[in-house]
Amino acid sequence: MVYDYVYGINRKAIKMSHFYVAPTGDDSGPGSAERPFRTLERARTAAREAPGAAVVRLRGGVHPLTRTFELTEADSGTVYEAYGYGAAEREEPVVSGGRPISGWRERDGVWLAEVGDLETRQLYVNGRRADRAGIPGLPGAATATATGYVTDSPEPRGWRQAEFVHRGVYPWTEARLAMAGATADGDATVITMAEPGFGWATELYNSTWEGVTSRGPGLPSRIENEPGFLREPGTFVLDRSRPGDHVLMYKPLPGEEPGAARVVAPVLERLVAVSGARDVAFRGLVFAEATWLRPDRPEGFVHYHGHGYYEGGGVETAVLGEGSSVTLPASSVTIPACVTFEDASGTVEGCRFTRLGATGLGVSGGEGLTVRGCDFDTLSAGGVVVSGSRATTIEDNRVRRIGLEYSGSPAVSVSDTRGCVIAHNEVRQVPHCGIVAGSGEGTRILRNLTVDTLQVLADGGGIYLSGSQGDGPGNGAEVRGNVIADTRTPYNFGLYLDYGASWVTVEENVVVRADNTSVLHVGPPLENVVFRGNFWDADPLGHDDPPAGVTYEGNVTLKDERELNAATEAIRSLAGVRRG
Repeated sequence: MVYDYVYGINRKAIKMSHFYVAPTGDDSGPGSAERPFRTLERARTAAREAPGAAVVRLRGGVHPLTRTFELTEADSGTVYEAYGYGAAEREEPVVSGGRPISGWRERDGVWLAEVGDLETRQLYVNGRRADRAGIPGLPGAATATATGYVTDSPEPRGWRQAEFVHRGVYPWTEARLAMAGATADGDATVITMAEPGFGWATELYNSTWEGVTSRGPGLPSRIENEPGFLREPGTFVLDRSRPGDHVLMYKPLPGEEPGAARVVAPVLERLVAVSGARDVAFRGLVFAEATWLRPDRPEGFVHYHGHGYYEGGGVETAVLGEGSSVTLPASSVTIPACVTFEDASGTVEGCRFTRLGATGLGVSGGEGLTVRGCDFDTLSAGGVVVSGSRATTIEDNRVRRIGLEYSGSPAVSVSDTRGCVIAHNEVRQVPHCGIVAGSGEGTRILRNLTVDTLQVLADGGGIYLSGSQGDGPGNGAEVRGNVIADTRTPYNFGLYLDYGASWVTVEENVVVRADNTSVLHVGPPLENVVFRGNFWDADPLGHDDPPAGVTYEGNVTLKDERELNAATEAIRSLAGVRRG
């Protein structure tokens, strides 16, 4: 342990303790730079026992976790940072919940490894995310039944662990449901789906559009995780047909060799949990290789919208217009995060969240958390999800390639927050919405850049707000100076205020290359919403007849790209991550 002193505002000396952790360290040592600890748990104990505040510096390399690393009120004020953070010689410590896989054997061009009772939904080979092997829907002529499906193909009779993916049940929805079994009925194959997941999906997914009614999840768009699906190089299957004696199967890419490849299967579901602590900081760390096993269960993943999914409890019907309605959950559950802050405060700065099987960072409750200068990539769900907190700041982060398994997941999502600021972030390559704000007070969405959103699902936007955003002009939402480009799928609104959004000022934003730039008529209607000084390459729907709750003034539509770029140069130059 090393002590030094810093000076507070009143020039009072404060003792700081410094500890070091390295993958090659020894927990019986003093935790000094010369003799570092080996584990984060040992460093946490030392930091709690030290006088004053503590800084724990992690050397480069993989720091494996065998259980969730938990920080509580006793850890308030502790900083965990990369060795050399802020300097050119900064090292890269990886906090991993993964298990390296070895002992491979080859059979017919497929690598096989006996992995015991290992459960995982992801695999990473030399840092690359391998896709789960799958096929595009049910073979043969198939129809849905009350308990599953019937097809004239015999192929499903050999399936034991198939997961059915239902993309676009609603345009914004993608569900995952497990198969229970398949039997022959003459020349037909009867597929029975696992319960209660299939029943929940049948209960939830009911809609009517212009008089045409749809019931249940319908036919799957994709089916995954059967050994027979291993046809494409770079894909894998976890064969669980023998309980407790699972086999990991991987079809390699050209040039990959079993002895030379680093293959990691994520095992932990939560890497780090901060609860009740104040002023905790993570700086320059990489959080990687965690999973989320809940969708493997018979309950499946009955997705509704964003990061929410259904676990029973009843449904409600929303009327969207004459002859159109949709069923939605009376209550929903949130996809978990692999790193969580609960009723806590502090800073997450310069970190990377990658190769994770759920959401990257989840924040619930608390006040005064700042997430700054982080990278979020290669995530099965969303980047940052915040609920019920005050004064959370999310700024200068990059979010890309998220929602790889749960396509409805937004890059950044906040709900039931007060005074939340989302500023100068860059969002790219996401399957649905970029930045989402549900009901809250005083949310400020400022000078963000979203590009290539809604790549998979529809009916969303690069920036999307819904519900009440305050109760007056003093605590409403502000959406200002954002640039929204390339909102991809048909039926989208680049900058989208929806479902009774109220007390919102939308000013000096730029929206280009969307199916629709924005929309003024939604149900329930917008109230106390101002669109002022925005730039579009096409008029929003309803611009020529704004509803009573919308003020639409001083907005400019320029269809010529060069003219639009020249007029918006100042706005575009300030949007996105600030350099330096």
